[in-house]
Amino acid sequence: MTATDISRIAHGGKALYGARVGILMLETRFPRIPGDMGNGNTWPFPVLYKVVPGATPDQVVRHKSQGLINAFLDAASELVQLGADGITTTCGFLSLYQREIASHVGVPVATSSLMQIPFVERILPPGKRVGVLTVSAASLTPEHFIAAGAAPATPVVGTENGREFTKVMLDEKHTLDATLAERDILDAGEALVAAHPDTGAIVLECTNMTPYARALSDHLLLPVYSIYSFVTWFHAGLAPRDFGPPGSGARAWRER
Repeated sequence: MTATDISRIAHGGKALYGARVGILMLETRFPRIPGDMGNGNTWPFPVLYKVVPGATPDQVVRHKSQGLINAFLDAASELVQLGADGITTTCGFLSLYQREIASHVGVPVATSSLMQIPFVERILPPGKRVGVLTVSAASLTPEHFIAAGAAPATPVVGTENGREFTKVMLDEKHTLDATLAERDILDAGEALVAAHPDTGAIVLECTNMTPYARALSDHLLLPVYSIYSFVTWFHAGLAPRDFGPPGSGARAWRER
């Protein structure tokens, strides 16, 4: 009788496997194009989605998610029960719930792209700081920044005065002119840099802005960080890349 090969023993405990990140979705009907967090083709790894009932963009952004905490906690718990090892969300304004969700589910939680701000500022040259683009500057308060661990006086410009982006995202339009939306974001980026010449990098609060991050970076010649950069980093810790047995690459090289 041969000894059992422990490398062939599978372990259970989850309902679903292979998707480490669970995403709490707002209840929306606007288009989610590639690059958008809610488009499954955006991610280079599998994810789990859960729509939070009643969590409309208007309620979450303009009304600080009032009355929705239990719905978010229940949805986060469901994702963990299904198999998620970490939780994120599709709205940067949910930094307000960071502590509550993390305490409730007991796994790593990354509610908001704004949480990148302290780290990004530490990698910038002296005298440079982060600027933020948001779907609604009027709604993004110092409270949101503090909850994300960022300075409350971080410079912010919104797209609410534009022609397309904010109208589609907050007013639940069913069509999106991506060309106009991109122009709104480029205009907001220009306004941010003009008002704050010491801007060394941009963080996109809104997860729906990710499809335009490259165009913005090329336009301003600045690094741009989004929920995509944040969650791919987040996932890299939940599921580190497997390089094979230690030393196996070196042996293979010597044998060539």
